[in-house]
Amino acid sequence: MDYRIITSQNAFEQAIEDHEAVLFYFSSLSCSVGETVQSKVMDLIRTDFPRMPFYFVDMQFNAALAASCNIFVEPTVLVYFYGKESIRKSRNFGISELAVAIHRLYSLSLPE
Repeated sequence: MDYRIITSQNAFEQAIEDHEAVLFYFSSLSCSVGETVQSKVMDLIRTDFPRMPFYFVDMQFNAALAASCNIFVEPTVLVYFYGKESIRKSRNFGISELAVAIHRLYSLSLPE
């Protein structure tokens, strides 16, 4: 699964509007912890939640977007279902913790 990069507030809002469920990963390319966690989150989405697209937001180049979402630490994951922020995980979170949170909503919102 390839990921898409968000480069503007408009693109962020359009992604939310275009998808029933969507995950945004906020970090920067200079954050080594963020890169490691990013690959694990991408693997999780690819294998367990294939109908949910993964978007990357580089906080270094999109500081205004991150601030508008009240994101000031990296990495941060935002998950939207039907246009509403449903899950927010920042800095120290486990992949299994994220998986449980997404699964709960994903299974209700996007039944196979």
